[in-house]
This record gives sequence, C-alpha cells and structure tokens, in this order.
Amino acid sequence: MSMSIFCVSLTLVLSIFSGTDGYFEQVVSQCRFSSKDLQGIEFIHSYVFNKAEYIRFNSTVGKYVGYTELGVKNAEAWNKGPELAGELGELERYCKLNAPIDYSAILDKTVEPHVRLSSVAPPSGRHPAMLMCSAYDFYPKPIRVTWLRDGREVKSDVTSTEELANGDWYYQIHSHLEYTPRSGEKISCMVEHISLTEPMVYHWDPSLPEAERNKIAIGASGL
Repeated sequence: MSMSIFCVSLTLVLSIFSGTDGYFEQVVSQCRFSSKDLQGIEFIHSYVFNKAEYIRFNSTVGKYVGYTELGVKNAEAWNKGPELAGELGELERYCKLNAPIDYSAILDKTVEPHVRLSSVAPPSGRHPAMLMCSAYDFYPKPIRVTWLRDGREVKSDVTSTEELANGDWYYQIHSHLEYTPRSGEKISCMVEHISLTEPMVYHWDPSLPEAERNKIAIGASGL
C-alpha cells in the first residue's frame, strides 16, 4: 500500500520562567526529516521570548536570522563569533546521531488495527440503513478504509473521520456507509495498513447477534 510522506521533528525545549510579571524564555532545538536516508534533514535552533521567536539558526540557511530588533543585533554578532561554529556542527552531532535511534525505537514499529463492523442509526436521509467500520489502536497514522458491495468498491454515500489521535501514540478512524439493503448482497469493509501483509476484509452479516458480528470482524481473514 502506498503510504504518505511524513515529517519527523525531534524537539528539545528548554524553558525559563522568571519574574512576577511572567517573563517566559524558551530555547527550542529541532531536527526535521522525512525519510529514513535523512535526505534533506535540517537542524533548527530557535529562541523565543514570551511566545515571540526573535532569532533562529537553520542549518539549511547556514546562519542566524533575527526577527526583532534584538534578534537582528544578536544575529549579526553571533554570525561573526564562536556561536555559529557550534551551531554548524549540531546537524551531525545531534540530528544525524539520534535520528537512526528514533527510527529503530519508534518509527519502524507498527501495530495492527482492531476492527469493528457495526450497524448504527442513519441520519434522516434517503437511505434506511447505515454501517460503521471502526479501526482502533493502530500505528503509524496512515490507513485506508474502503467499502465493498459484492466485491466492488463503493465511493458514494461514504463518510469518514480523519485519523484521530488517542493521545498514546495510537490512532483510530471511523467510516460510515449509508445504503439501502438488497437481498443476497455482501457488504464488506476493507482495511489497508502498513502493519498488515495484505488488505483485510471484514464482512457484514446482519443475521448474527451484535456480539458475534464483532468477533467475526476482529478475526476476519485477509483478502
């Protein structure tokens, strides 16, 4: 299955809170990359005061850039001093050293979705029935959920949520099919994800009780 390109940002934040008026200083270091070969990887070092970034070093630009009067003055001084030499080495020392570790520990990991196929009450419309296909607790984020009627993909009367973050690295998604039942037809939900060796197809059987349908959906065989 074709998966969308993603961007990874490894971020280190140093925050300093000072004074009764709530002055807030942040120093943020980021490594941004979108492929395992680290093509186009860049290091970004930002200085933020009270939510306003006033100076930044970007390894792609190769120097400090100021965004406020103070930032411009500091950029002019730091680009001529030892600060710049230290920043130029961070792409190799910090980003390229840690990126492979994060790939092996996190980004290369995959978790198969748990799928549930159920009947839900349709909104007031032109179809009397609605099915919901839900995929839970999968990683990474990209996933494809499609509906089949007698083996053919259905594109009309289908609505889906975005991939929703659970807040624990896992995601969930819900797809709905509004339809008018036809005698003898087979309706299925097909799920494609990088954790699966092949697309998984889950068949709807309206003759079974809800609990039994869920068991079949979770344990359905591949296409």
